[in-house]
Amino acid sequence: MYLISPHKKQYKANLHSHSVYSDGQKTPQELKELYKGQGYAILAITDHEVPKNHSYLNDEDFLTITGYETYVRNNKECRYDIYDKEIHINFFARDPENEALVCYNPNCCKYVSDEEKAKFKKVGSQKPREYSVAYINEMVQTAKDNGYLAAYNHPWWSMEDEADSLDYEGFFSMEMCNYGSYLLGHLEYNAALYDKMLCHGKRIFCHSADDNHNKAPSDSPEFDSFGGFTMIMPERFTYDAVIAAMETGEMYSSMGPVFHEVSMVGNRIHIECSEVNCIMVFTGSKKPYRRFAPIGGTVTCADFEMDDRAKFVRVSVVDRYGRFADTRGFFRDELEF
Repeated sequence: MYLISPHKKQYKANLHSHSVYSDGQKTPQELKELYKGQGYAILAITDHEVPKNHSYLNDEDFLTITGYETYVRNNKECRYDIYDKEIHINFFARDPENEALVCYNPNCCKYVSDEEKAKFKKVGSQKPREYSVAYINEMVQTAKDNGYLAAYNHPWWSMEDEADSLDYEGFFSMEMCNYGSYLLGHLEYNAALYDKMLCHGKRIFCHSADDNHNKAPSDSPEFDSFGGFTMIMPERFTYDAVIAAMETGEMYSSMGPVFHEVSMVGNRIHIECSEVNCIMVFTGSKKPYRRFAPIGGTVTCADFEMDDRAKFVRVSVVDRYGRFADTRGFFRDELEF
């Protein structure tokens, strides 16, 4: 069985970006030109508390996903505090025309005028937001009930407690690498947290994204585009098929490397990828399977035999630049061993 099929086309996506509609520096049209020029086929423009349908940018080779980023802070006024924790969530609309604002709070909706706020379709409770697992789970469920997929954003930057992360429900995926946050200290690569979630039986996928605001020029080391992306493998290149592929985990996370094939026959896994320094398979044990390239060389394939106690299977590779690519976790009941 294929976990990543060599017969499916892979579309490069940035699932987290900001435009001039919130705190980004580029217009949606400029973002399209920026990303399409680098080979991306899919872009989600996720402005803060500003759900917008950007399908006017679509063409036969480029697709935008309707969505927005919401957040809950540890104070009722939604004030930003560099030393306090908060949570950020991306909502992706199943229907591109869905521009509903979930659990509206005027303190959080700060990038639009009062006139624009009044025009939003608002769904769910409008009580003051509360930084608690119960409220956040309720908010995510409200989003799902109103046609959205919910993604868990940059938990390291948000200073989230691991215990809270493990208690959240309803997220379809988590940002493995949020590149904008990764640039701050190279800590927003969340494989350890993701594996902990899998070990606790959480059925959650992983993806990477830029979270770009484009405040630095393209020749600056702080340029926040093209560092984290997601490869999506839909049945066809349409909005519905892309959303379906995301929701069913037909995607993987990357900072650079790509997978060509990941397959299993019985308990034997076969991996083919771009040139990397190491191929690893995590199974919920203390010791992942791994194949290293010889010093000064690279490796592009590996085979491993999974033991009978493997809790899940997750493939990770790292190239000579320290850039990772990661599949989602596949549980035993999804596999044939």
